[in-house]
Amino acid sequence: MNRISRKYLAAFAATAALTLAQPAYADGDVKCKAGPSKNWQPVSKLKKKAWMEGWELLKVQVEGDCYEVYARTESGQAIEAFFHPVTLQKLIVYRRGSEIYRAPGFTN
Repeated sequence: MNRISRKYLAAFAATAALTLAQPAYADGDVKCKAGPSKNWQPVSKLKKKAWMEGWELLKVQVEGDCYEVYARTESGQAIEAFFHPVTLQKLIVYRRGSEIYRAPGFTN
């Protein structure tokens, strides 16, 4: 194998490793039907709820009319979860692009 081929192979391997290491999130268009934000629970309560689940929070944000949480589970798996901002009910959770939890009765 010549030097150029090794260089390209090394670059390809590094790119592939970085791409595969990133968690794949697939939220689609989750709708919480939460109403005006003045009625929403504070983010601090959501953070406590996620902590009680045993999750290590990476990011919490508003996505549409839902709270969106990026976290790691106790086993280290990257997840994306959506919570209703008024009730703080966990609605749907994704791991690596696949739905792993859906609240009973929650339709999107």
